[in-house]
Formats: sequence, structure tokens, C-alpha cells
Amino acid sequence: MPARTTVIKTGGASVERTASLDALWTAVAERTGGERVVVVHGGGARATEVAERLGHAPRMVHGRRVTTDIDLRIVQWTLRGELNGRLAAHAARRGVRAVGLSGADGPTVYVTKRPPWNVDGETIGFGWVGDIASVDTDLLDLLLDRGYVPVVAPIGVDRAGQLYNINADTFSCALARALEADEYLLVTEVGGIRRKADDPESLLPSLDAEQHARGVREGWIANGMRVKIDVGFAALKAGIPRVFVVSPDGVRAPSTGTQIT
Repeated sequence: MPARTTVIKTGGASVERTASLDALWTAVAERTGGERVVVVHGGGARATEVAERLGHAPRMVHGRRVTTDIDLRIVQWTLRGELNGRLAAHAARRGVRAVGLSGADGPTVYVTKRPPWNVDGETIGFGWVGDIASVDTDLLDLLLDRGYVPVVAPIGVDRAGQLYNINADTFSCALARALEADEYLLVTEVGGIRRKADDPESLLPSLDAEQHARGVREGWIANGMRVKIDVGFAALKAGIPRVFVVSPDGVRAPSTGTQIT
């Protein structure tokens, strides 16, 4: 019987915290005995911090980054460089054989340039943001079959060799679909979906489409969390049977978070 495949997307905030990284890789180490694991990471907060230090104010539209020339360079510095390396280094502390790469390696993820969107009556050009055209899992399968854990930064490439930024949640969902994952985990510091952001007791054990629509209307599902939940439902529709929003500790026991149903 083929080994189970799990795709884990961890947010940039978790990548910044040593305790979160220790929890993540401890859980991954427990899983890799009989399981294929891929880790995808974001890093938006770090990219924004670097941009601001350079005197550049990045623009976000509904949780998605408008990627100008300088934004793309910052994404490469922070995601493919600093944060990707940090994740691989922490994996080694827990005895996990991790390999850092991006969607441009292989190449694994081909994209096309995103056309302008109409958002609240305004035409928004997203710059160097890619819409995923295809995913080739050959490189990932090669690493997974040899017992490595791919750690993937959400950067893609077009047929002309141009690099593009991709929303990490969207990117991880595409990898999960292409790999026909058995489980898809979206890791956040809050550990799930809450009705009240500052109240851990308001965490929902599960979220269905009706609750999602109500949360958007009432405003407790918005911005980055809205994107995260949207891709969670997309993963379900693609046939991935288990989709959870969890904390780094929750990677070990996903039922402690929120299951997308």
C-alpha cells in the first residue's frame, strides 16, 4: 500500500518563532516514519518588514500582495533565501532530512501572469503574481521516495523563465492536489478558526460552507484567513479527504484545530 502523503503549509509567523519551528519539526519527525511529508511556507510578514526597512510600503488587496519589481526581489530574499534556509536548519535539529527549494526548481510549478482584477470597482494589477498553470511532481516524488522532506517556497516560473510570487496558501493547495495528498494542514499561530480573534475559547472544531459564508458576512473571516479557508474548501473539492487549520503543535493532532468540512 502506498505511503500516506501530507502537505503542511506553515505561515510566516510560525517560521519566525523558534518554539513554533520546534513543535512543527517534532511533529514532522514523528510522521516521516511511514508518511511522505511536504512543507510549504509563507513569509509575508517578514517580506513586509524587509520592505519597510528599505522604505517601501507593499500593497495588500484582500490578503494578497501586489508584487512590483522590488517586491519580487524581497520575496526571493526572504522566502527562498532566509526563511527557507531557516526551516531546513531547524529540521536538522529534529533529525529530519529536509531539502529547501521553490516551485521554480525542477521546474515544479509553471505559472502565467495574473491579469488585472476588478476589486470593489477598482482595477488592480498584481504585478509579478502568478496564476498556477501546471504542477510537475517529479522532483518532489524523487525526494519523497528517498525519505527527504521538501520545504518549498511559493515562487513559480513561466515558460520564458520569469519568476513570480504566488500566495502560499494557493500554492500549497495546488501541490496537495497534484500529489493527491491524504491530508492537508494549514498551520497558523492561533491554531484554528475563531469567531473572536482574541478569544481562544471561540475556536471552532469544524467549519462548513454555511458557517464560512456567515463568517465572511459578519467579518470574523477576512483577509488572509479568508484566503486560507477558500483554499481549504478547494482542497476538499479536489478530493483531499482531511483538511485542517491547526497550530504548530496541532500538526501532531489535527483534531485540536478546525476541520474544514
